[in-house]
Amino acid sequence: MSTTPSTTVATHRTSFVSGLWLALASAAAFGSSGPFAKSLLEAGWSPAAAVTARIVVAALVLAGPAAFMLRGRWHLLRRNAVLLLTYGVVAVAAVQLAFFNAVSTLSVGVALLLEYLGVVLVVLWLWLRHGQRPRRWTVVGIVLAVLGLVLVLDVLGGMRVDAVGVLWALGAAFGLAAFFVLSARADTGLPPLVMAAAGLLVGGVSLVLAGLVGLVPVRVSSADVDLGGVQLPWWVPVAGLSLVAAAFAYASGVAATRRLGSKVAGFVGLTEVLFSLLFAWLLLGELPLPVQLLGGAFVVGGVVAVRYDELTRPEPAATHDPTGTAPADGHDEPRTPTPSPVEP
Repeated sequence: MSTTPSTTVATHRTSFVSGLWLALASAAAFGSSGPFAKSLLEAGWSPAAAVTARIVVAALVLAGPAAFMLRGRWHLLRRNAVLLLTYGVVAVAAVQLAFFNAVSTLSVGVALLLEYLGVVLVVLWLWLRHGQRPRRWTVVGIVLAVLGLVLVLDVLGGMRVDAVGVLWALGAAFGLAAFFVLSARADTGLPPLVMAAAGLLVGGVSLVLAGLVGLVPVRVSSADVDLGGVQLPWWVPVAGLSLVAAAFAYASGVAATRRLGSKVAGFVGLTEVLFSLLFAWLLLGELPLPVQLLGGAFVVGGVVAVRYDELTRPEPAATHDPTGTAPADGHDEPRTPTPSPVEP
């Protein structure tokens, strides 16, 4: 049975809407990590210990469902071994380590701003690798988003610049870009939850090894933590970091990126900073400043500009794509009809 153009448009629209909600849910989940992590750090945990617990527990939580989804298809792990290793080491572990090294010599605002430049790296990757030269509205979206981040993160108010720290922060940006680019690969045959679980497992093992060799200091505490003015056992914020800010955040992020494409998903992911402000307000009583709210409007404007660019991008003619690999429904990466080994 042939598919009519109206049916195709409706399917694409449904895919975008579901992808948008998943992307926002993922950004909110990632944004919730701040209060959880802060409570652990104030109780004596080192940053590396908090993030290692976050990733390892999340990997264990997703291992069971991922194994159930893979039953009879374990060969997909072998076929995509390079992709999964790259995803776990670069997009999960390395980005965490790079960011923590960055904030040791940079203010948090500057480090975050540089890390979120990973979205710009996604645009450059699509240009160099897939020939998708950024058009006017994408450039407008980049400018609006960067200006918004400057305001939201109050970079100018607490600027502290160190050359080594900048390099670490740019390394985190590379890892963030890798997260969106690799998550967008829909030709692997791997369900999003399986890819997230495998990546978290690889990332968790990498972080444990980094701690064992002394690359990062690992320090934990069994003392109670203060979360939103309430005294709680240490495992409560660990559970929040693991279940919400890691397991759900990564799984929904992969699913969203496959629907939206790496570029649009990357820009929607910038709303993580807005959700961080919201959770800091609700749980820590830290009210956002008016200038931060203005910055949030700029970030949203950047997302809208990039999506508008996607909607107005000319679609490739079907007759010129006999292999069926042309991008569809706003996705940035070419699609293939059958799973195949991937190139990171």
